Amino acid sequence: MTVKKNKMELLAPAGTLEAFEVAIEQGADAVYFGVPHLNARALTKHFSMAEVAGMVAHAGKAGVKVFPAMNSLVREDDIPRVVEILAMLEEMRVDGVIIQDLGIYYLIRKYFPGLRMHASTLFAAHNSMAVRQFGQMGFDRVVLARELTLDEIGRIARTSSVDIEVFVHGALCFAFSGLCLFSSYLGGKSGLRGRCVQPCRRRYTWHGKGKGRSSGYFFSMNDLQGIELIQKLSDAGVVSLKIEGRMRSARYVGVVVKAYRLVLDAGPDDKDALAAACELLREAMGRKTTTGYFLNPQPSDAISPHHSGNTGLFLGKISKCRGKRASLILKEPVRIGDRLRLHQERSGERDSFTLKKLNLGGKQADEAGKGGSVSMELPVPAGSGDSLYLVDTREQRAGNRKKVSVKSGRYQKTVKVPANRERVDQIIKNLFKDQAVVGKHGQRQRSTFRPRGGKLKSRTRRGRLPVSWWLRVDDLAALKKYQNMDVLPDRVVVTLDENTWSQFLKMRRQVAHLERNMIWALPPVIFDNDESFYRNAISRLINSGFDKWQIGHIGQLQFFEPEARFGHRDVRSGGASRRCALNRSNGSGKQRKPRDVQKCVIIGDYSLNALNSQALRVLDEMGVSMGQVAVETDKGNLKDIFMHTTGAKAGLTVYGTIPLFTARLAGGHFQYGRIFVSPKEEEFVLKKSRDLTVALPRKPFSLLSRLSELAGMGLGYCVVDLCRMRLGRRELDSLAGQLTGKNRARGLSSFNYNGHLK
Repeated sequence: MTVKKNKMELLAPAGTLEAFEVAIEQGADAVYFGVPHLNARALTKHFSMAEVAGMVAHAGKAGVKVFPAMNSLVREDDIPRVVEILAMLEEMRVDGVIIQDLGIYYLIRKYFPGLRMHASTLFAAHNSMAVRQFGQMGFDRVVLARELTLDEIGRIARTSSVDIEVFVHGALCFAFSGLCLFSSYLGGKSGLRGRCVQPCRRRYTWHGKGKGRSSGYFFSMNDLQGIELIQKLSDAGVVSLKIEGRMRSARYVGVVVKAYRLVLDAGPDDKDALAAACELLREAMGRKTTTGYFLNPQPSDAISPHHSGNTGLFLGKISKCRGKRASLILKEPVRIGDRLRLHQERSGERDSFTLKKLNLGGKQADEAGKGGSVSMELPVPAGSGDSLYLVDTREQRAGNRKKVSVKSGRYQKTVKVPANRERVDQIIKNLFKDQAVVGKHGQRQRSTFRPRGGKLKSRTRRGRLPVSWWLRVDDLAALKKYQNMDVLPDRVVVTLDENTWSQFLKMRRQVAHLERNMIWALPPVIFDNDESFYRNAISRLINSGFDKWQIGHIGQLQFFEPEARFGHRDVRSGGASRRCALNRSNGSGKQRKPRDVQKCVIIGDYSLNALNSQALRVLDEMGVSMGQVAVETDKGNLKDIFMHTTGAKAGLTVYGTIPLFTARLAGGHFQYGRIFVSPKEEEFVLKKSRDLTVALPRKPFSLLSRLSELAGMGLGYCVVDLCRMRLGRRELDSLAGQLTGKNRARGLSSFNYNGHLK
């Protein structure tokens, strides 16, 4: 990518044709937008592929780059459509495609190598290892996780050969993107598939023991604004500044792009330009702003827990309301004709309306200033404490009406692609040839590809269970208790962290007999500051004979050194060897020689988000021999996956209190260990896990009653995750009974298994 000296790329969002056009008019260097039904903003209006082709052509004439986003996880039945769209985008010669699904990655590298790939922020690239891994995989650009400081961004950029892109303005997610299952858990609307219902924006109430029953918007993040940090981001090595906002209005996009363009063109020392830009951003009427994590890994201004996550300027809380007539003291001026939004605090309902009647001092008025005590007519009855927001002014609305709306036909372009329909059909046929035949008892008879994985022979009474089961724990001291269960696990998966490492050093002799059956699991989030600890611990464990490892992020392959690592040139060659040795550094800068070259078995956690057979295929070729299917999958998609791949080495987490979100922020208002309750009386628990904040369901989800059905589909193994749980003897007996089918738990969620993942 060519960038002017001392200038970074300004990358703007486009959720509508109007937004696309105004972004170019106001000076964006590049624009990103979603392709139909396959992007992380699937709730927005979809462009047709004809419109996409027209937008690409128009941007090309204007010298503006376009980056279509296909950054949604795809179900198995989405794959034929994915192939068609990739063929079209290749024919259009777009400047890059933003993706997060490893299945789409596989398709691009194997069949559409002319497409440049950008790793979406949903890949949660939060350390140098991840960015190096994506570079080796053939990505040209990585969009970093939003949770990084300027120092961390700089460290990553200095050790990377790929372009670095960061979000600099717009909405912030509370959780690491790619590690949030909250929306999916509440009703199958997956945030990883662009259908997030934003549960982090809801009002919650603390219950149980603690500091009262206070309520608030505990996890609703303020908007990011980094316009004052542009030079520091440039110094850190950032190539592209990304504005969030595909669900925002064209006016919002235009104002924000104009503001950042002003500062980029004027230079870092022009204080007048910066002041003018900040005033423009105020007119955009987003949420209250924060510099996010750029200056502090624990920003104190990231959340305003007593205000909802509405966009717009906060006008104040209603002091009293009779019917539809509400009174309040204004925190911002308003005028008749302004567009307002009412937020009802108890229900969370929102109603937008145009202000038609306003009283100031008992008299009808056209406008009222800040601090004025006013009454106004609402569209619906409200209550004391409900909030009002200004979302658009009379003048701005009048200006918008004067503008000629963009005619869709201007961007219509005949889509010639797929130019070779036979090629597309042949690719799809190759992907699904020899489709597995399922017998009348649900047993798979044949399939198209077979992950090779290491042989893990069961040492326990597998005959009592229809499928091999693995026990995952985060406490070595509790293993003895778990090993006394009536039905023994085939494998024990232990999360590696400072606590379990310390336990291991004290209990080495007691766990030595588990060497062949223990799998050490790496957590999905490991910051650069923690890398040396993990590298040293992994080295010592491998040299002690522990050769089975579960990775929580694809970047963690960097901890291991296969003889033939899968990369962007290896897709067609058929895969990697299972022989691997640890990178020869123990974290202290000294080189150490491993005891021997190990035959390591690398296993994938569900956090790798493999939702289709092509994702499992590419994991296998990268050296991840036994991947797990994404935990949010439903039964229908699981069946489809196993129709196209052997399940002998593919697993699924079937029990546990899995993190619904994983966040870096530890807000001062958080009450760890306490229950928080939604307006719908759904109960969750907030806990600290290492240095991260996680939200857990109050009760575990369970598919233990479905083990026979899962075995019939072809599942290779299931994982019972007891991390973050402390079970007594009676609870363990109950769990053993559920595993063997002797009893069945009541009132537990099945996650999305019996529903439909949207």
